[in-house]
Amino acid sequence: MEATVPGLLLVTVLSLIGIAAAADERSALLALKAGFVDSLGVLADWNDGGKASPHCKWTGVGCNAAGLVDRLDLSGKNLSGKVADDVLRLSALTVLNLSSNAFATTLPKSFSLLSSLQVFDVSQNSFEGGFPAGLGVCADLVTVNASANNFVGLLPVDLANATSLETIDLRGSFFGGGIPTAYRSLTKLKFLALSGNNITGKIPPEIREMESLESLIIGYNELEGGIPPELGNLANLQYLDLAVGNLDGPIPPELGKLPVLTSLYLYKNNLEGKIPPELGNISTLVFLDLSDNALTGAIPDEVAKLSHLRLLNLMCNHLNGAVPSVIGDMPKLEVLELWNNSLTGQLPASLGRSSPLQWVDVSSNGFTGPVPAGICDGKALVKLVMFNNGFSGGIPAGLASCASLVRARMQSNRFNGTIPIGFGKLPLLERLELASNDLSGEIPGDLASSTSLSFIDVSRNHLQDSLPSSLFTILTLQSFLASDNMISGELPDQFQDCPALAALDLSNNRLAGTIPSSLASCQRLVKLNLRQNRLTGEIPRALANMPALAILDLSSNSLTGGIPENFGSSPALETLNLAYNNLTGPVPGNGVLRSINPDELAGNAGLCGGVLPPCFGNRATAAGPRSRSSARLRHIAVGWLVGVLAVVAAFMALFGGHYAYRRWYVDGAGCCDEVDLGGESGAWPWRLTAFQRLGFTCAEVLACVKEANVVGMGATGVVYKAELPRARTVIAVKKLWRPASAADGATPELTADVLKEVGLLGRLRHRNIVRLLGYMHNETDAMMLYEFMPNGSLWEALHGPPERRTMLLDWVSRYDVAVGVAQGLAYLHHDCHPPVIHRDIKSNNILLDGNMEARIADFGLARALARADESVSVVAGSYGYIAPEYGYTLKVDQKSDIYSYGVVLMELTTGRRAVEAAFGEGQDIVGWVREKIRSSVVEEIVDPHVGGKCANVREEMLLVLRIAVLCTAKTPRNRPSMRDVVTMLGEAKPRRKSGSGSGTAAVVVDKDKPVFSTKPDSDYA
Repeated sequence: MEATVPGLLLVTVLSLIGIAAAADERSALLALKAGFVDSLGVLADWNDGGKASPHCKWTGVGCNAAGLVDRLDLSGKNLSGKVADDVLRLSALTVLNLSSNAFATTLPKSFSLLSSLQVFDVSQNSFEGGFPAGLGVCADLVTVNASANNFVGLLPVDLANATSLETIDLRGSFFGGGIPTAYRSLTKLKFLALSGNNITGKIPPEIREMESLESLIIGYNELEGGIPPELGNLANLQYLDLAVGNLDGPIPPELGKLPVLTSLYLYKNNLEGKIPPELGNISTLVFLDLSDNALTGAIPDEVAKLSHLRLLNLMCNHLNGAVPSVIGDMPKLEVLELWNNSLTGQLPASLGRSSPLQWVDVSSNGFTGPVPAGICDGKALVKLVMFNNGFSGGIPAGLASCASLVRARMQSNRFNGTIPIGFGKLPLLERLELASNDLSGEIPGDLASSTSLSFIDVSRNHLQDSLPSSLFTILTLQSFLASDNMISGELPDQFQDCPALAALDLSNNRLAGTIPSSLASCQRLVKLNLRQNRLTGEIPRALANMPALAILDLSSNSLTGGIPENFGSSPALETLNLAYNNLTGPVPGNGVLRSINPDELAGNAGLCGGVLPPCFGNRATAAGPRSRSSARLRHIAVGWLVGVLAVVAAFMALFGGHYAYRRWYVDGAGCCDEVDLGGESGAWPWRLTAFQRLGFTCAEVLACVKEANVVGMGATGVVYKAELPRARTVIAVKKLWRPASAADGATPELTADVLKEVGLLGRLRHRNIVRLLGYMHNETDAMMLYEFMPNGSLWEALHGPPERRTMLLDWVSRYDVAVGVAQGLAYLHHDCHPPVIHRDIKSNNILLDGNMEARIADFGLARALARADESVSVVAGSYGYIAPEYGYTLKVDQKSDIYSYGVVLMELTTGRRAVEAAFGEGQDIVGWVREKIRSSVVEEIVDPHVGGKCANVREEMLLVLRIAVLCTAKTPRNRPSMRDVVTMLGEAKPRRKSGSGSGTAAVVVDKDKPVFSTKPDSDYA
């Protein structure tokens, strides 16, 4: 009995210790939750009430056999706020996963107290500050993933002490300094990814000691110097990415010793010298990209030994010589990129015969000879780009039967013969560019039967005969260019069905007859050039009513009659050239004709008035010297009068400006300095800048900026509803967050981001983009004034409270929203110069006006691109909507917007959020939809509340869902443009009348063909 007492005492003590530890962990979790912002309520079961469940059963919490928390997985829960130091009280933790959330603060400075950690994952957030120390003491640490954040400072050196590490992923932050040589001790490391940072210095040759390394991804940095030959000793290396940096020197031939390498990316550096023949020894290589360097010499024959190679990209170098003929026999080659070099000779005659070629770009070289006849024998060729070479001979007939072809760009060569028949029957062909060749014969009539062509350019050839009569009835045709040929006959009078035509250039031909009035039915026509033909008759008055026509050139014809009076009031006309015709009568004095250059009316002896000499007829000619003398005196008198008035006006402006300056900046009159806004009496007076006429003052606006009027809050500011009785209007006021310097007591200034949004939105004009009315600012704050959208955001309409979810309960309404957003994005991407990328497309940033029309809002992250092919690198987007390539490249372009738009389409068709716990761990709506497609249950995921239970409606919804899948393709180049998306949505229009009464449109669906393919090689799976 006495012997059992100590045992019982020990058990009791251990039990009490366990209870105390559990209580401490429970309080630590609750303290951790207190720092979170849980907008979706996913941690609702984390509570300490009377009926609370054990903390080991809480969401995301796992415990070991001893009842201690060893797993905390809160990934993808849409959490934000702060990660408190209380997490360090969970001393038994082996897995800490906070990935794919919205945290934007610093992490605890050290995690050394969590010495049992095996997995540390904080990726896909916006954590800032320095990377936490202390992980080096974790002897069993296997994975560190902190990719896609905003960390700064040096790379964590102490990770070198965690010698069990197998994965380090620090991509997509702002780390600087060099790569620590201490990492050489990580002999078990398999995956090292540091791309997309600001890392400088040279690549340390000590990396060769990391003998287990399988993936080395350190591109998109500022690395310099040469590529260490020692990398050739990494016998397990499969993936080597050193792209986009400042590396120079030659490519080390030692890389040819890597026995299992599958991917080698060295593009966009300053590498020079010849391509090492030793690369041909890497028999496992699948992807080889050496583009955008300064490589010289010939392409080595040994490259053809790479029997598994699918991608060969050597573009934008200084390579010369001929392409080795054996490259044509590579059995798996899909992409061949050789453009912008100095290559000569003929392409291999066997190119395409034995390989599944998809993309061939050999443009801007010195190639000669014929196009390989079997280039499309693999039945997979999508893009053939050959312009700016010396290719000759005929266009292969096989190209005109290449059903997979999307783009054929063969301009600026020496092709002769006729255009082969068959291009019009290709189901996917979008661009046919054959300009600046020696082609003859007629334009094939079968082009008119195309259902996909959007761009045809056959300019500067020797084409003859008349135009095919129904050529302009191609529903998808946007541009038709056939200038500088010998085309004769009359213009076809069949322009009634040209819904997409934007540019028509038939100049310098032999066209005769009159200009058909049906041209005016081309509502989207922007440019019409019929110069230098033999056209007769009058100018159709209907041309002046074309809503988009901006450039009209009818010069050098034989047109007669007068200039239609309504030309001056044409809604979009900017450039007009009517020179060298037989026009007569007065020149209208309105619109563009008021300031037209007289040279653009020259050669019409019968025109007068307006910018030309007045219409005095013969009497003016016979008036004699006296009349001309008196006219000169009148002109002199008028000149003196204008001069005197100009001097007086200048003095008035000078004194008036001085007076206004004193009232505004000295006396403060007319400003809002007397309005108290939160006690900020030290700020300078408010100034209001308007982009249109406004009926209210800044004082009236400021009176509405109060907590009771808050209607929303976003990443860039707080939004207020401002009812302005005097102006009888309601606007939305977004008060932007102050710059960070304001919080430190320093004198804040308006940030560049504020000026960016103002400058961008102020010039955007589209019915599907929220209009910026103006903005107000003083020394410390800025407010944006927008149209008020009474129906809130699309997110609220789809996922908000029940009373908000009643607005989009039919498929036609949702379809209209999808089309509106697509049209707005198409305007940003294709009609703005330079193009604009929004960078944060999501359902929260799509607002609904009083008519339930979609408006794109919140351009706080928008960027204008200087060139159409340029991308920008700043953290962008929201979780669930971010394109997958962003985590690796940190680059965004129009394709990133298109991916985000695809996610919105999925929300509209499924009714689900972009991120939901029901999708599974680490899964978003894109992955969930693809999984359902692979499982052949895609019909079950369309939203049943908007007609998904009805077979016809479900079919329409699946068509739009298919577009969503195309938009969210894994690789950017496989995503359609927004212009193509608008076209596809038009083909998927519901059969019923829309709420706006726009009519019906039939959609023909092949009942025997599934909307989705579930084959293993399907692009949609």
